[in-house]
Amino acid sequence: MYSGLLHTHNLLRWFVLIFALVAIYRYVTGLTGKKTFTSSDNMWGALYVGSLHLQLVIGLILYFFLSPITEFAMKDMGRTMKDPVLRFWGVEHISMMIIAVIIAQVGRIISKKKQTDEQKFRIGAVYFTISLLLILMSIPWPFRGLVGRSLFPGM
Repeated sequence: MYSGLLHTHNLLRWFVLIFALVAIYRYVTGLTGKKTFTSSDNMWGALYVGSLHLQLVIGLILYFFLSPITEFAMKDMGRTMKDPVLRFWGVEHISMMIIAVIIAQVGRIISKKKQTDEQKFRIGAVYFTISLLLILMSIPWPFRGLVGRSLFPGM
């Protein structure tokens, strides 16, 4: 079960990134082009935030119930904080991803409540971009040394 859920989590990251890029593109071009905020713009924001929520749920299941890495990390947090690999998986990755999800969700909520199209696009673009930057910093990219993983693990 661990392996299957981990592969799902890794694959879903690509959908999250695609939805983020499309949503940000639509919000930025909507803002700069002074466009009308449409249901399609709203849908891309919802796809981004919704995929983040799904990714978070899978990540939390892995973190708290299935991952041998985080199980080992949580046994001795003093040791974990001194080990860059354990610290990444036990603290940094999950913390930054939770913050990114919160920022994206807050941005979506605030954006939907705004009265003007310009405000909706601006808020969404800012919050979604910040959340995407946090995600990009927290993904275990192959170039990240000891914590790096392949782009398509298990495939």
